[in-house]
Amino acid sequence: MRSQFRGGGAALGSLCLWVAAAHAAEPTESAVTDSEDTMKTVVVTGSPLSNDPDKLSTIVESVSRDQIMQRGGANLADALADVPGVSATTFASGASRPVIRGFDANRVRTLEDGVGSFDVSDVGPDHGVPVDPLSAQRIEVVRGPGTLRYGSQAIGGVVNAINDRVPTKLSTLSGEMDAGYGTGADSKDAAGLVDGSVGQFALHADAFGRRAHDYDIPEGVQTNSFFRGDGYSGGGSYFFGDQNASHVGLGVIHYDAKYGIPSDITWIDMHQTKEILRSSIALGYGPLKTLSIEGGYGDYNHKERNPDGGTNSTFLDKEWDSRAELIFDAIGPLSSSALGVQFQHKNFSAIGDDSSYLFPTTTRSAAGFFFTELPLTEQLRFQAGARVESVRVSGTPSTDVPLERSFTPISGSIGALYDIVPGIHIGLTASSAARAPGQTELFARGAHDGPGTFETGDPGLKIERANSLEASLRVHREQLTFEGSVWGAHFENYIYGALTGRTCDEEGVCTEGNDEELRELNYGQVGATFYGVEGKTTVPVLGDEESGKLEALLLGDYVRAKLGSDAGNVPRIPPYHIGAGLQWRSPTWDARVLARYSGSHTDVALFESTTAGFLNLDADVAVRPLATLPGLEVALAGTNLLNRDQRNSVSFNKDVVLMPGRDVRALVRVSF
Repeated sequence: MRSQFRGGGAALGSLCLWVAAAHAAEPTESAVTDSEDTMKTVVVTGSPLSNDPDKLSTIVESVSRDQIMQRGGANLADALADVPGVSATTFASGASRPVIRGFDANRVRTLEDGVGSFDVSDVGPDHGVPVDPLSAQRIEVVRGPGTLRYGSQAIGGVVNAINDRVPTKLSTLSGEMDAGYGTGADSKDAAGLVDGSVGQFALHADAFGRRAHDYDIPEGVQTNSFFRGDGYSGGGSYFFGDQNASHVGLGVIHYDAKYGIPSDITWIDMHQTKEILRSSIALGYGPLKTLSIEGGYGDYNHKERNPDGGTNSTFLDKEWDSRAELIFDAIGPLSSSALGVQFQHKNFSAIGDDSSYLFPTTTRSAAGFFFTELPLTEQLRFQAGARVESVRVSGTPSTDVPLERSFTPISGSIGALYDIVPGIHIGLTASSAARAPGQTELFARGAHDGPGTFETGDPGLKIERANSLEASLRVHREQLTFEGSVWGAHFENYIYGALTGRTCDEEGVCTEGNDEELRELNYGQVGATFYGVEGKTTVPVLGDEESGKLEALLLGDYVRAKLGSDAGNVPRIPPYHIGAGLQWRSPTWDARVLARYSGSHTDVALFESTTAGFLNLDADVAVRPLATLPGLEVALAGTNLLNRDQRNSVSFNKDVVLMPGRDVRALVRVSF
């Protein structure tokens, strides 16, 4: 598989270099005009057509480097804790996937610089995503039609960690060093990065490490909740063409992690090496504007170990993902368009005790997609997108007869964006998105010790389809900032794992009641309805940007999800959240306090327990003490300052595992 990827990467690289040579010989005026826009299209998750979130019919959330560092968690989901509509599985310190509007696993894709994270976190909640927030410059959350770029497994949303490990611009020498300490788990972390240019080459290098013991909870310590992780990367890009508007680059990323499973005595020993290709070619041939080609290959493995270090199971994943996008300037009434293709290949296998849970599987997909924008007036524009995908999944179900299933998910969306006045935008989007069943949903066939389940897939599952409607409002005025959405989705053939109320032994002998260790879980599908609302606002209280500004914060979200055919509620749905606080921003110091209430969750699925609500209080302050050294910042950040018991209704192990108690982090950052 590695040779296949390298062969494909060489072909893609050869194509990029051929175009580069052509442009070196024939520079065009169009390349000069479009260079800035070309660079922007490479790094934007929400749309291939624009990097301005106010020009999209749905809302794209972005979390800054400052927010990431102050949260201090080891997972992308930790960094997104204050984003309305986003929660987390919180299964372990090293395994917490983002949950968007109640969707996770096979419905939410995690990316790094637009390329897949290449892991097995969709196979079980105890498996982590090998992307550490310490390496991210910002994190984007995309919902709606923009997810069509990334595959049918992104039907619920996309989380993209943007770190520019393969540089997308030439820059002067710059860098950053960070160090932090947290009281809640005696945690220590450090990170450093450097960027620079030598002639036409831009270079990047970074490294990070973190160590955390078992974290504190109000009554003591959460056993086996430790985390240790580190990683490093290096990348470079070559820039060419008029005004260096084009580039081709490669990067190599390595990640290691060891973390405990709090509901068990085992721990995970994870390793991954990933190679990434990124390119953007300014074309300037008539309506042809930009060609971007991106791809990656990941070699992942993790061992599930006993306290003595012995190995129970080994999970292996070798995966590649490639995408090419051709961006068009105006064609007739269309202001801009994009045409793209994507190819993915995933080989999964397990060795040891858990090998009977899921036999080796192979997933292959090929897709074509299209985006366009039609402005009707200066204030009103329409946006549309479509994707056709061919998916083949092969594996061995519980019948022990190898099987390959083929699917053709077809998805489309249309949206309208209206600028009421400068700074106030309303959007309306309708979409119909389809998803092929995942490997676990089709072929699970045994005991899975991490979540404590005995799972059985259904090889006869059909394509899942979500028909949805979403309205958004954005206000960016001096007196008020607001972003919010109201949405609803009706699913045909919604796929879910249903607890039966029985428990099983390792051999699959199941009985009524709780006599055995493993809960029986069977995959099936039925109609489902989701709907919700989310929003956040800031209101100036006093001051100004130059001397300092005090603002009031409000945020909240709500989601409701019900199964059809009188099957009850969708399992593991987040409760409503509502929060309020104050923040101060000034040239020399910033501060924030936020109280956030998570409601009780009583609309539970069959054989699922209710979850009590709780109030969470966070606060942070950051100071830049030296005018002569503006890159020096010292900060304190506190989470769960009330030290309340907190259980997460989304988590599979919430009944036996508490979320972290009070933690106060000290951080120092120096940038140049």
